[in-house]
Amino acid sequence: MERTLAIIKPDAVRRRLTGRILARIEEAGFQIRAMRLVQLTRTEAEGFYAVHRGKPFFPGLTEFMSSGPAVVLVLEAPGAIGRWRELMGATDPSKAAEGTLRREYGTSIGENATHGSDAPETAAFEIGYFFPGVELARAGGVG
Repeated sequence: MERTLAIIKPDAVRRRLTGRILARIEEAGFQIRAMRLVQLTRTEAEGFYAVHRGKPFFPGLTEFMSSGPAVVLVLEAPGAIGRWRELMGATDPSKAAEGTLRREYGTSIGENATHGSDAPETAAFEIGYFFPGVELARAGGVG
């Protein structure tokens, strides 16, 4: 089993798409091991996206991610990282495959509805960022 971090971004929460996205996550066979509604400060968004500091899109990204509530989740499944990225689709919704979340719910590269970890090391950092010291639910039971 593998775990990944997923975020339902502020644009999707604002447009009341959280339930639809959660349903798609469950329909795709993921187990939700942790979930929180968060309102990031600009500083928290900058910390989370620190790997992108200095890139031209960094200020806009951190402003957007701190613009409203987001839902952060830990998803578990065999091959969770790749499977979640496949379900999300390409970063640019206009280039995402039919049936993907970003194709259906994203409106631009910046407001593309969802985020997902891109590698096991990234997933470990991102899960720890939002769920520090939290014992995540185990398969077959609670906590």
